[in-house]
Amino acid sequence: MSASAHQVLREAIDPCLPGLHRGKVRDSYDLPDGRRILVTSDRLSAFDKVLCCIPFKGQVLNGVARWAFEQTADLCPNHVLDYPDPNIVVGRRLDILPVEIVVRGYLAGATSTSILTLYRAGRREMYGHRLPEGLAANQALETPIITPTSKAADGAHDEPLTESEILQRGLLSKDQWRQVSETALALFARGQALAAERGLILADTKYEFGLDAEGTLRLADEIHTPDSSRYWRADTYPQRLAAGEPPDSFDKDVIRAWVAARCDPYKDEVPEIPPELIWKTALTYVEAHERITGRPFEPPRPTPPVHERVMAALEAFH
Repeated sequence: MSASAHQVLREAIDPCLPGLHRGKVRDSYDLPDGRRILVTSDRLSAFDKVLCCIPFKGQVLNGVARWAFEQTADLCPNHVLDYPDPNIVVGRRLDILPVEIVVRGYLAGATSTSILTLYRAGRREMYGHRLPEGLAANQALETPIITPTSKAADGAHDEPLTESEILQRGLLSKDQWRQVSETALALFARGQALAAERGLILADTKYEFGLDAEGTLRLADEIHTPDSSRYWRADTYPQRLAAGEPPDSFDKDVIRAWVAARCDPYKDEVPEIPPELIWKTALTYVEAHERITGRPFEPPRPTPPVHERVMAALEAFH
């Protein structure tokens, strides 16, 4: 892997393809025939901004999502049509629902909308749920809860929502909310069970849903990846919880914690992240891929460079 450590996919901009949209992590294109091309870059996003690029990250996310979509297709259909490149997925274009569904099984998180941040600030009523007094950081909740948020534009903050607010504002119908919430909890239960088989804890995750041309609810974007989910090592969790230490994680929490310890990431300029921390995070993503999926990770070959390989794959859609 060290031979490819210098390779990062910062962006995949093809001016010949229509409907370009640049997200924090993915660059996407909408084709006239109803397909959507999503390119997963190596950008790492947290605190509503891009912090850095991590080698292999995009390939890891695409690979884990592919595996997880396969493992959950019986619970909910997804948007996937094809995988023409390790960093690319081609899917159906969906009308994305305006609510992001986050399912949480543990009192965890570092962002402003996380239940741990709100709990530490003294809040006990949040997202339409009431949490009991005396919970410790990273402790399991009695039962998983859904903490929905609005889908903010790039650079803006997600807004916490409750079920009643979603219905009163007409963001989802009552039937849509029931279907989305029941599906999300079923997906989370499946994800936790699969993680447990690998010696992992799936602490929380987010889901994005959309409707296809026939009105069918489908999963979009990604599922159960180290970016959309919080994974911990199960074997060290009890000891670290008892000691008041954060769990050993397989996600971007290491960089989030490093940044949050040095500035207010929502207001201040983020300091440059050390190269050794970026490489450590890259290896963590690779290990997460192998632990979550049970499949070996195939690093990109030195030639052609990952950017050239991805751009060549995009040219096939011209």
